[in-house]
Amino acid sequence: MTLHAVMRRIAVLAFAAPLALSAQATKASPKAAPNDSFALTAPLPMDPAVKVGTLPNGIRYYIRKNSKPEKRAELRLVVNAGSILEDDDQRGLAHFVEHMAFNGTKNFAKNDIVTYLEGIGVRFGADLNAYTSFDETVYILPVPTDSAGILDKSFRFLGDVATGVLFDSAEVVAERGVVLSEWRNGLGARARLRDKQFPVIFRGSRYAERLPIGKPEVLEKANSALVRRFWQDWYRPDLMAVVAVGDADPATLEQLIRRTFGGIPRRTNVRPRTLASVPTHDSTLVTIATDKELTTSSVGVLWKRPGKSTRTVGDMREDLISRLYNGMLNQRFQELSLKPDAPFTGAGASSGGFVRGSELNSLDAGAKEGKIVESLQAVLTEAERVQRHGFLASELERARTNTLRAYERGYLERDKTPSGAFVDEYIANYLSGEGAPGIAFEYAAVQKLLPTITLAEVNAVANARGGAANRVVTVTVPDKEGLRVPTEAEIRAVFGAVVASTITPWVETLAEGALVATTPTAGRVVSEKRIAAQNITDWTMSNGVRVLIKPTDFNADQILMSAFSPGGASLVSDKDAFKTSLAPSIIASGGVGIFSAIDLRKKLTGKVASATPSISDLTEGMSGSASPKDLETLMQLTYLRFTAPRADSMVFKATMQQLEQFLKNKDANPNAVFSDTIQQTLANGHPRARSLSLDMLKELELNDLMATYKERFSDAGDFTFFFVGNIDPATFKPLAEQWLGALPAAGRKETPRDVGPKQFTGVIDKAVRKGIAPQSQSIVLIAGSAPWTRDDSYTLSSLGELLQMRLLERLRESLGGTYSVSVSANFSRRMRQEWQVAIQYGSAPENADTMFAAVREELEKLRTTPATAAELERVKEQQRREFEVSQKQNGYWMNTLRTRVEYGDPLETIGDYITLINGLTVEKLSAASKKFLVEGNRARFVLLPETSK
Repeated sequence: MTLHAVMRRIAVLAFAAPLALSAQATKASPKAAPNDSFALTAPLPMDPAVKVGTLPNGIRYYIRKNSKPEKRAELRLVVNAGSILEDDDQRGLAHFVEHMAFNGTKNFAKNDIVTYLEGIGVRFGADLNAYTSFDETVYILPVPTDSAGILDKSFRFLGDVATGVLFDSAEVVAERGVVLSEWRNGLGARARLRDKQFPVIFRGSRYAERLPIGKPEVLEKANSALVRRFWQDWYRPDLMAVVAVGDADPATLEQLIRRTFGGIPRRTNVRPRTLASVPTHDSTLVTIATDKELTTSSVGVLWKRPGKSTRTVGDMREDLISRLYNGMLNQRFQELSLKPDAPFTGAGASSGGFVRGSELNSLDAGAKEGKIVESLQAVLTEAERVQRHGFLASELERARTNTLRAYERGYLERDKTPSGAFVDEYIANYLSGEGAPGIAFEYAAVQKLLPTITLAEVNAVANARGGAANRVVTVTVPDKEGLRVPTEAEIRAVFGAVVASTITPWVETLAEGALVATTPTAGRVVSEKRIAAQNITDWTMSNGVRVLIKPTDFNADQILMSAFSPGGASLVSDKDAFKTSLAPSIIASGGVGIFSAIDLRKKLTGKVASATPSISDLTEGMSGSASPKDLETLMQLTYLRFTAPRADSMVFKATMQQLEQFLKNKDANPNAVFSDTIQQTLANGHPRARSLSLDMLKELELNDLMATYKERFSDAGDFTFFFVGNIDPATFKPLAEQWLGALPAAGRKETPRDVGPKQFTGVIDKAVRKGIAPQSQSIVLIAGSAPWTRDDSYTLSSLGELLQMRLLERLRESLGGTYSVSVSANFSRRMRQEWQVAIQYGSAPENADTMFAAVREELEKLRTTPATAAELERVKEQQRREFEVSQKQNGYWMNTLRTRVEYGDPLETIGDYITLINGLTVEKLSAASKKFLVEGNRARFVLLPETSK
């Protein structure tokens, strides 16, 4: 994978312990490439695992065999054309073309492609999709590969997108409402701020006036001729690529590509595909924007520059230097944000792509209220500090180690990489020439390049990131009475003030000593069970701790951990429940043992391990993950989370300030008010359903939170731990005995209490009027109680899927009244046996009642008219296909194991989901509709703008 793709997939690690670069390279090293392959002028080679070709008509193609996930392929049609190419009367129609591709083509009438793909297990929206950006449009098609004809038909559809979209006039008119709904969904404070800022950021550029979503006045009048014209101008072979990656024979894929796309004639006398530019400017531009619905303040500085793809080893080295600089500066910002006197709640430095042909470097800060100027000064001061005094050698060593470890992890997972990651890489190669040498080459290159990067080179980056030219300052502030907005003059004055100020070098202190100062007395495994069919090992430790291990080969460098104990916040008083829930995150932010959060991050340089405590309503728990070679570090961290929590008064003050900033203006956000109203109404004012408020923050005391934390985690005797991933029980056993067997235990056995709130009853109809955008959100809930059975729970969930299909067809395709519909149906047996069906959709405010009436009609139809055989098969096939993939994922096994143990269900029958799928019938769905879709307990909540009628 490319450097960019690897770093997207595996974030540069924040936690790790200094390791020599030479030592890092001794294990799992890829086969060395010839020395001259790493000369700085050498072009990056194309990954030999991918076949790249060009058809005679100019269409590029990329083909790769990849078996993660099995029996699946990721197909893409990439069109090097987006909204930037629209004529004035087409603003929004590049995106409209994307919609019309799913509404009738030469080989698929109307929505037939959606129906077909759902019938083979591909979900519309979640799987089958597309996106339109400024400069490209990409059609996304993940399909099964184990059934005859699926690939052939899938390519036929992509071929239709290229040459056979019908643009039926009636369908275009019908789709207006759907596209306008998508436009409407994007409205709000952020959109209004964007509309104020983009003309400044993109001053003089076409990008300022070609947002992909377009203009409503154009969308409202879209017709077949206008939409077709964009498609005819820009959907042509010289601007297209096909990407096919997955578990399929490459020769078959190439044959399908040639057969489907090879006959498309090369176009002549075409409109030139020009690149829009972002004009330069000699002086600083400033944009200050306010909005009544904005909840937080922010300030940013960005420097625009010409874009440059990573094409050579030298480019790769430059990227590494930039990443090291950003990473080290961001670690400083993170440390500063943990201090109460910081003017910002968080800050960061970044670099990367901006728009096609342009890149940017930026400094950004989330400012505390009234601290815009101070936040700007703070981030500029840190950049200036680096420019004057540089980074420390210890900072560079940690950054190098963490960067190399990230590439090492990518290399270890080279055979486990999902096809979607490769697809993104090849799209970038086609559109911008980004190198795609593969992780083996990159890991080898990084091992050679990183040691050659000097501190002076990284420090020199600061000198290149500055100056008034091509600089834009963005400021956003809530429009709130009494909150002063800084002037442009005040913003501009900060730059000179920073340059004129005295800035001392950065100083750091490192905590010494072992992570665990004294090794505890180990426990032992006193009982072992094996569930051979599931390859699960079940231990009981001498202190009562239960440990279940499920080895897998799904990922090479991943072990997941989860743990729980019954009780949770249910065992405290109603008024203290929120404090109990907040205690773990606040205490964990202080570090462990003798190590503050900052010291812990440095101590763990080069290691991949984390353990995070939590307290929910009914349980207290621990979650974590590790690389197999850092499993002992995970065990030590877990031991410390139980035995040596650390209260940090400074971090506590900073955290309280950050929460205060979040809560100060929360009620200016219409969606927050809507969510809080729903929560309070359904809970009938129950104290445990209170939304966090400023008054509640005042009740928090660090000593009380620590006491609560210790009370919940002081006795591990009734904890159950789960480990899933690349783990060997025999190797793990002494680690478990040493660290989990040593956890304190006093024999406490707890049972959570049923403390409410209860399920709502009766009919609720509530409108919330908040916000100024012409948009509406609706949530409809249907609820009840009944004895829980696994079959009923599964059937209800399946009924929700069927209902979502029908509502999508009615509300979107027939009425054109919404962009998407979400339905969830859950049957709970946690304390009480209750079920709930939740339906959510957006619409124009004036259509909210009409849409609700349509929802009720569809509910009635399901109660009275059985599902068709075709609908049944669509539901079942999607479930089968999703189960095929999920059962090869560590997360599935972790969730399934934990759920089964929590409820006392047998582990031997894990995997019986397929039996439930096969047993689903039209009759079962019909009976479930009559049982669960009754409206005796129904709640409807509607969010409307303040000015709507």
